[in-house]
Amino acid sequence: MATATAGNQPGTTDARDLELLDRLAKARVELKHQISQRIVGQVDIVENLVAAILAGGHVLLIGVPGLAKTLMIQTLSQALDLTYSRVQFTPDLMPSDITGTELLDDDGTGRKSFRFTKGPVFANIILADEINRAPPKTQAALLEAMQEHKVTTGGKTYDLPEPFFVLATQNPIEHEGTYHLPEAQLDRFMFELTVGYPSKAEEEQIVSQTTSAYKAVIKPVLRGDEIIEMQQLVRRMPAPPSVVEYAVKLARQTRPHEPGASPEIRKYVSYGAGPRAGQNLVLGAKARAAMDGRSVPDLDDIKAVVKVVLGHRVVMNFQAEAENVTVDKLIQL
Repeated sequence: MATATAGNQPGTTDARDLELLDRLAKARVELKHQISQRIVGQVDIVENLVAAILAGGHVLLIGVPGLAKTLMIQTLSQALDLTYSRVQFTPDLMPSDITGTELLDDDGTGRKSFRFTKGPVFANIILADEINRAPPKTQAALLEAMQEHKVTTGGKTYDLPEPFFVLATQNPIEHEGTYHLPEAQLDRFMFELTVGYPSKAEEEQIVSQTTSAYKAVIKPVLRGDEIIEMQQLVRRMPAPPSVVEYAVKLARQTRPHEPGASPEIRKYVSYGAGPRAGQNLVLGAKARAAMDGRSVPDLDDIKAVVKVVLGHRVVMNFQAEAENVTVDKLIQL
């Protein structure tokens, strides 16, 4: 761990930061305990969700129905003492159904004016359920919120509550009546996480637990203001030049027109990851180091997040699809 210093200069960690790192490491253990009371398994998914929140990012969850994705997010919001809002994306969902709408209001004296009624996006954690079922116009309603943490409507801009975190879900096996997420929107998601089936032992525990009278009581582990403070800590953490260079190298090696790109990348990739991928690799590495109580990330932290950062940012071509070549197979760590 870095040596404590009297000031808070760039590249250093002061006593308050060391105290926050220790608090976060302990909170990580308690979070896992609280969430495990309702969610069996899925430890890596939960840890990546927490890492994304600490890094100020958003997450796209891929998984078939019935894997407790919604319950996981509800439980996480309770354990972090954050407000939660769920939006079911459907073909007839309008942008104003997400952001809010202007209503004509009568003040009782005959004078009328428009009053903005906030939509479900005004919460700390937003679950965009089956986001690809809504048309691109509606999906785009989240772009400003995800990037700027603001909503603009009726010529006015409204700040969203902090911390702000969007979690979107997609069903990987059902494509009828769905819309492709634009690359610009996919790039807004820090991580893409795949929720898999539980093991036999985990599934038996799930069935036993959910068919009994057992009802878990989730206790808050962190408050919103503490999460914001820890997000600022992650930003302050120094990233060694070797970590930054490695992150940039991994992002650049996915681009087929980049000098030095491998023959496999040139053969199977249409478009590689942009600069935001390198940013998210470093932020994800910092968040994971902080969760572990360490003040400086290393190359192993980058390796831990590389697949969930790059997987949805690399556009494979038809030949890759025909030969069943995935991004994971092409990334050279």
